[in-house]
Amino acid sequence: MERWLPDAFVFVLVLTLIVMLAALGIERTNPLDLIRMWGDGFWALLSFGMQMLLVLVTGFILASSPPVRRLLRSVAGLASSAGSAIILVTLVSLAASWINWGFGLVVGAIFARELARQVKVDYRLLVASAYSGFLIWHGGISGSIPLTVATPDHFTQDVIGIIPTSQTIFAGWNLLLVALLVIALPLINRMMMPRPEETVLVDPAVLGEEADLPPLPPSATLAERMEASPILMYLVGGAGLIWLAQYAASLGGLNLNVVNFLFLFVGIVLHGSARSLLGALDEAVRGGAGIVLQFPFYAGIMAIMTNSGLAATMSEWFVSISTAQTLPFWSFISAGIVNIFVPSGGGQWAVQAPIMLPAAQALNADMTKVVMAVAWGDAWTNMLQPFWALPMLGIAGLKPRDIMGFCVVVLLFSGLIISGVLLYA
Repeated sequence: MERWLPDAFVFVLVLTLIVMLAALGIERTNPLDLIRMWGDGFWALLSFGMQMLLVLVTGFILASSPPVRRLLRSVAGLASSAGSAIILVTLVSLAASWINWGFGLVVGAIFARELARQVKVDYRLLVASAYSGFLIWHGGISGSIPLTVATPDHFTQDVIGIIPTSQTIFAGWNLLLVALLVIALPLINRMMMPRPEETVLVDPAVLGEEADLPPLPPSATLAERMEASPILMYLVGGAGLIWLAQYAASLGGLNLNVVNFLFLFVGIVLHGSARSLLGALDEAVRGGAGIVLQFPFYAGIMAIMTNSGLAATMSEWFVSISTAQTLPFWSFISAGIVNIFVPSGGGQWAVQAPIMLPAAQALNADMTKVVMAVAWGDAWTNMLQPFWALPMLGIAGLKPRDIMGFCVVVLLFSGLIISGVLLYA
């Protein structure tokens, strides 16, 4: 991977050309129509891209606040060796990702940085281990597909009705799958530790200084005193916390906007001054360049895959070789392949649901398992697709080629586990 995987931007350019050639060769799409599909869809992820950038920025602001830094430092102190650091960061990321995928990406990256300050461990594997926890997000309580089919008036309700999360996220077989991955992933990551002569360490100074801000001089101006004052931060931050309390009392669900709101306003209160928060902001935004530039290209790829019929053709081929017993497995495999080109759970479900659900009805297959198989396929090949790794890599200061070799090993072993549960559980 270090030798052959290009920068994430070059990767998305190559994917764009592959999808264009496939649409021309398989779907016989008119070249001018193809360019129109691509251009029309190019800006479709602007809102989502901004949300993802804010996941990185607000998460970093929260995690870099003095109280959270002290907490992370304390938890990181539980790791007494490189091996225990790998296991600990994997478990923390798994737990956070099961709760909320955005939360998991940020917490995993920040915790990996803190561990690297305290333990001599291969930094590439440490960050890859943090990212591997993201694998279970679609089987967790923020999974977009199971939450969609549990929502009244979802677009496939006339086919499958409303499927409660008790039959998807909290189904016995899905909880078993999550438990198996929680056990297996830390061990897999631990066994990938390189030999001492091949270990790549990181200089803690590269990860940023953690020194407290110096006190204001007696000659500080009014503007400087306002920037250092906690009054504005506590007033505005308190208003945000009150809103969050009202939202929680109304039993509102977690989504990206709520997670970003939580990170930002808790961070405002914990930093206690605009001077402290803006220092963290300056460091956070430097890691967001990849998100800003690459997400529009992925939007263009998704538009081609959807509008040319490529994604549907791929899904239909897997359905054609399936039986009632094997349809969940082939749904998982097809979703994993589609996810490489359409790295969005909701977008992928919109493409595959009209094909997979009627097939499940015709074959009398387990409908809920087919739904979750698509969800797991979407999550599975994130270990190969750098799209979702960009926020974590931005925080960690690495490139996809640094971690993807480790992630491919996780992809292979987790694929065996997931396939086994889908076929036999």
